[in-house]
Amino acid sequence: MGSQGGFGQSKEFLDLIKSIGEARSKAEEDRIVLREIETLKARLASPNTSKYKLKEYLIRLLYVEMLGHDASFGYIHAVKMTHDENLLLKRTGYLTVTLFLNEDHDLIILIVNTIQKDLKSDNYLVVCAALNAVCRLINEETIPAVLPQVVELLGHHKEAVRRKAVMALHRFYQRAPGSVSHLISNFRKRLCDNDPGVMGATLYPLFDLIMTDVDSYKDLVVSFVNILKQVAERRLPKSYDYHQMPAPFIQIKLLKILAVLGSGDKKASEQMYTMVSDIITKCDSTSNIGNAILYECICCVSSLHPNPKLLGAAADAISKFLKSDSHNLKYLGIDALSRLIKISPEIAEQHQLAVIDCLEDPDDTLKRKTFELLYKMTKSSNVEVIVDRMINYMISINDNHYKTEIASRCVELAEQFAPSNQWFIQAMNKVFEHAGDVVDTKVAHNLMKLIAEGFGQDDSAADSLLISSAVESYLGIMGEPKLPSTFLQVICWVLGEYGTADGRYSASYISGKLCDVAESHSTDDTVKAYAVTALMKIYSFEIASGRKVDILPECQSLIEEMLVSNSTDLQQRGYELQEIIGLDARALVNILPMDSTCEEIEIDRNLSFLDAYVQQSLENGAQPYIPEDERIGMSKISNFPTQEQQESSTHTLRFEAYELPKPPVVVPPVLASSTELVQVPEPAYIPDIQQPTASVPSASNTESSEIKLRLDGVQKKWGQPTFSSTAPSTLVTDPVKIQNKVTQHDSVVSSSAKARDFSHDSRKQLPEISPEKQKLAESLFGGASKSDRQQPHSQKVLKTQHHTADKTRVNKSTTSSDATKIKSSEPPPDLLDLGEPSVTSSAPSVDPFKQLEGLLDLTQESAPINTGGVGMSEAPDFMSLFADTSLTSQSYNDPNPVANVINKNGLGGSTVAYPTSQMNKGPNIKEALEKDAFVRQMGVTPSGQNPNLFKDLLG
Repeated sequence: MGSQGGFGQSKEFLDLIKSIGEARSKAEEDRIVLREIETLKARLASPNTSKYKLKEYLIRLLYVEMLGHDASFGYIHAVKMTHDENLLLKRTGYLTVTLFLNEDHDLIILIVNTIQKDLKSDNYLVVCAALNAVCRLINEETIPAVLPQVVELLGHHKEAVRRKAVMALHRFYQRAPGSVSHLISNFRKRLCDNDPGVMGATLYPLFDLIMTDVDSYKDLVVSFVNILKQVAERRLPKSYDYHQMPAPFIQIKLLKILAVLGSGDKKASEQMYTMVSDIITKCDSTSNIGNAILYECICCVSSLHPNPKLLGAAADAISKFLKSDSHNLKYLGIDALSRLIKISPEIAEQHQLAVIDCLEDPDDTLKRKTFELLYKMTKSSNVEVIVDRMINYMISINDNHYKTEIASRCVELAEQFAPSNQWFIQAMNKVFEHAGDVVDTKVAHNLMKLIAEGFGQDDSAADSLLISSAVESYLGIMGEPKLPSTFLQVICWVLGEYGTADGRYSASYISGKLCDVAESHSTDDTVKAYAVTALMKIYSFEIASGRKVDILPECQSLIEEMLVSNSTDLQQRGYELQEIIGLDARALVNILPMDSTCEEIEIDRNLSFLDAYVQQSLENGAQPYIPEDERIGMSKISNFPTQEQQESSTHTLRFEAYELPKPPVVVPPVLASSTELVQVPEPAYIPDIQQPTASVPSASNTESSEIKLRLDGVQKKWGQPTFSSTAPSTLVTDPVKIQNKVTQHDSVVSSSAKARDFSHDSRKQLPEISPEKQKLAESLFGGASKSDRQQPHSQKVLKTQHHTADKTRVNKSTTSSDATKIKSSEPPPDLLDLGEPSVTSSAPSVDPFKQLEGLLDLTQESAPINTGGVGMSEAPDFMSLFADTSLTSQSYNDPNPVANVINKNGLGGSTVAYPTSQMNKGPNIKEALEKDAFVRQMGVTPSGQNPNLFKDLLG
C-alpha cells in the first residue's frame, strides 16, 4: 500500500491515531498532541502543500481540538477550503468549519458570501452542505442574509434539500422567533409534502409552535391523526422501518403532539381515542422500539380526556412492563403508573405487589423511581409505612444530593398527612438525626411551633403529654455522638422552655445537660447561644417559682467563658444570664413569663413613637437620615479623583492598555450621476432585526470589549433589497385534505381483542406471595387486589367512577352523576424535576430586638407596650400544618425559551433611622433585661447571625 493507509489516509495519520490510543497517561498523550501541533503548523504554512494534503491536515486538526488543545491557527485554512470548487474539498471545509467555529466567531463574516453562493448551486450536495453550515453558524444578525434563499429552497425538487431547508427554518425560529414569524404557514404546507422525510422534519417545528400556542393549531388534530393512521398501517416506504416497526420516531413525535393538543379538550381527545387504542393493541412489545412507542401511548393517554376503555388498555400495557424481567421495562412501568394514578388512583392497587418488588429491588435507580411513585400516592392511611421506608432508605445512602431530596419529601408528607403529633415528632427526630445538615431551617421552626401550640384544642392534658414526650425523647437523643447543628438548636429550645415544666426533671439535671451540649460543640457559636439562652430560661423559671437556684460548677465556667468570648452575641448573653441570676422573683415574672411563646404581640413597625424624638433632634441641628441608595450614590461621587490627583497620576507609570486609534473619517466621493449608487432599503421581512453599529471602546473597557467591523457607510454586498412578507402567506394549503380519514369504530377495544404478550409469560407460573409482602401491601394499598392473586385472561375495563384522592397536591379528575363530564388533568409533570416549591417570606428590614430599647420601665409592673401599629394575625391552628395543599409541578423544559420574557420586579424595602444616644461603658443591664422580656413574650431565642430566625412563630 505504500505510504497510504486505510480509507485513503496516510500512514502517518493512522500512526498518530494509534499512538494516541496507546498512550498510558494524559501527560504522554499531551506530548504526542503538542508534537503533532508543531508539525501541522509547519506544514500548513508551507506554500507547496497540495489541496488533498490540506484536507488531511484539517482532519488531523479535528483530533487536536477533540483532545482539548487549541487549533485556532488552522481555522482560516478551513474557511478557505469552503471556497473550493471541488465537491469533496468543499464538503470537508464545511465540516471542519461547523466543528471549529461558533455562531459568534469573527470568521463567520467570511463565509456568509460563500454560503449564499452555494445555496444557489445546481448541485444539490453543495446545497445540502451549505444548509448544514446555516444551521450551525448563522446567528441572529446574519439570518436576513440567507433567509430568502432558504425559503426558496422549500420548493426544491430534491427531498433532501427540502428537509434540510425545514430544519434551517426551525433553527432560525429557535434563535430569533420574530425572524420567521411570517413564515409559519410554510410549516403547515410542508406537512402535506409527498416525501415522508420532509413531513417528519416538519413535526419538530410544529411541536414547538404548538407548545407556545395550542389553540391556534386545534384544526390540525384530524390531520395529525390521519398521518398517524397512515404510518401505523405501513403505508410509508420500507426504508422508514426500524426493527420491523413503521417509522417509529415519527409515531413518537405525533403522539407527543396529540398529547398536547388533547389536554383539556374533550372534543379533540375523542378524535384520538380510536387511533391511540389501535396502536396500543397492535404494538409489538418484543423490541425496545416497540416498548418505546407503547410507553409514549401511555403518556398520551394520561394527558387526554379520561376514557375508561383506553385507561384499561393502558393499565394492561403497564402490567406487561412490570412483569418483565428487564429493569429498564420495570422502570418504564413505574414511570407510566405514576402518570396514570393522577387520573385513576385505583390502577396502582392492581399492581401493588409488583410495586413492592420494585421497592425491594437491588437496582438503585428502579428503587428511586418507585419511591417517587409512593410519594405521589401517599395518603393519611399509608403515610406511616411510606415515610418509614423513605427514612430507612435515606439512612442507607451516601448521596447527599438525593438524601436532601428524600428528607424534604419525608418532611412534606409528615406535615400533610401526620396521623398524630407524637408520630410527627418521632419522624422529625429521625430526619433531623440522620439528615439534619441538609434539612431546611424552616422545618425546625415548624417543629418548635408545633410543640409550643400543641394540638390546637383546649386539651391541656394532651398538650402536656406531647411536651413531656418531646422532652423525654430529646434527653435520650442528646447522648448521641454526632448530631446536626439544627437539631441541637431545637433540642436546646425545647429543654429551655419545657425541661422543668412537668417536674419530672430538676433544674440542675437539665442545666447540666445543656452545659454538656455547649462544651461538646465549642466551635459552634449558634448552638452555644441557644444553650446559654436555655439556661437563662431555666434559672428564671426557678427563681420566679420561689425555689433556690444552685449553679453547677460547669455552668459557672460556661458563664465566665461567655463573658470573655470573641463573639459579641455570646458576651451579651453571658452578661444577661449573670444579671438575671441576681434578680428577684417579682422582676423575673415580668421579664420571662412562663409558657408565653404563643402570645400575640403587637408591633409598631413604623416606630411612630419615635417621631417626636426625631423631630426634636432635627430642630437641635441633627443631620437628617439619608437612605442607603442615596448614600451609595454619594460614595461613588466622592470616589472620583480630584484634579490634583489626576495631575499627579499622569506622572506615574500607567499599566492599562493604550486607547484604540480613532478611525479616520471617510468622506464619500462626489458621484458623477445619481444612478451610480442606489440606496439599499431595509429588508421588509425582518422588522425586529437592527443593523449592528460599530463602536470604538474607550480606554477603561478596552480589554473587555471586542473589535468589530464598522459597517456604516458601506454598501451591502449580499441579500435581496426587498422581500415581500405577504407572498408566502398566499401559498397556504389545507392539510385537512389528506386522504384516508379516520374510520370511527363503535368501541375502542372489543372484549375479544387479545394483545400479544411475551412468549414466556404463558409458560410462567405465578410465584407464591410471602406474608411480609401481603402485610406491606395491606399497609400501602389497603390489601392485595384480586388482579394480583389471579392472572387475568382478558382485558379489564376500569371503573368509570374515580375515588377522590387524599392528597390534593396532585390534580384530580372529578366525575359527574352520569359519568360523562370528567375534568381533564393538566399535562404530566416532569418526574425528574425533584425540586420542591420555594416558599418566600418577607423579613422585617430592622432588628426587632432593637425596636424596644428604652421602651420598658422596670418601676411599673406589667407595663403595656405602646404599639399603635398593626397587630399580628392570630397564630394558625395546629391542624393547618397537615392541611392539604395543592401543589402543581411546573415544566422546566420550555420549548421556546426565546419567546418567553420574564419580568422580575425588585422588592423595595424601607430603612428606619435610629436615634443616637450616649452609652455607658460596659453592658446596659436595664436594656438587656427589657430586650429579654420582649424575647420571652415572643418565644424567640435571638441569634447573632439572624435575629429574625424564628419569625414564623409569630403566625
